[in-house]
Amino acid sequence: MHESILEVRNLCAGYKDHPVIEDVSLSFEKGKVYSIIGPNGCGKTTLMRTVSRNHKPSSGQVLLHGKNIFQMNTKQVARHIAMLSQHNATLEDITVRTLVNYGRYAYRDWWKGQTAEDQDTVRWALDRTGMSDYADRKITALSGGERQRAWIAMSIAQKPEILLLDEPTTYLDISHQLEIMELISKLNREEKITIIMVLHDINHAARYSDEMVVMHNHHVYQQGDPWSLLRSNVLRDVFHIEADISKDQENGTPIFYARKVVQDQ
Repeated sequence: MHESILEVRNLCAGYKDHPVIEDVSLSFEKGKVYSIIGPNGCGKTTLMRTVSRNHKPSSGQVLLHGKNIFQMNTKQVARHIAMLSQHNATLEDITVRTLVNYGRYAYRDWWKGQTAEDQDTVRWALDRTGMSDYADRKITALSGGERQRAWIAMSIAQKPEILLLDEPTTYLDISHQLEIMELISKLNREEKITIIMVLHDINHAARYSDEMVVMHNHHVYQQGDPWSLLRSNVLRDVFHIEADISKDQENGTPIFYARKVVQDQ
């Protein structure tokens, strides 16, 4: 039986007087892949920012191994949780190796330089993401897919238990989308990293996730395995579409084909 690694209890968060997520409760088990899906504006990104301790909730708790992350310091959390945002800061003139080295900040005292362990971990992160041959290239010289792999390498250089990804395939062409999804799956499978990601592509979510979380109107609408979700009324009730569901002959995961938009009653 998998153990719960991260819990969200009755979480409410927003901006000023505008609530974005309301009374959200979720439990994430160690070693699984989770995808969070839902219409634009339903609270997916706010949930991820709050769970990663980048946004303070108005009420509720986020528990990492039973401890409230808002009572832990930044470096403590960063040794367990890495967050890759949808929009990353533009770093004009650094190499991939330098970027990945930033992932070691949680293990470094300000008065100390890079340790042998830091160097080994950076090499490991570059290797696991297929970026070793790009280590000395500037970030700006990379393609979109290569750049995303570099950012993922930086994230796993934190040696996290949990990797949070906010729309990791946005702005990528279809081949690079698949490349990134396969990399995420490999990191889960081989490195045992728990993955929690926001995805727009429901078929990607169904193919690569153990469980999917559907958000709607600032709440969790439903959570479950991909087959149970896509066979339910989620597509009609939340996304307002009718669809046919078939089975991927390679891996047995569900694939949906949208047929028409369902007009609001």
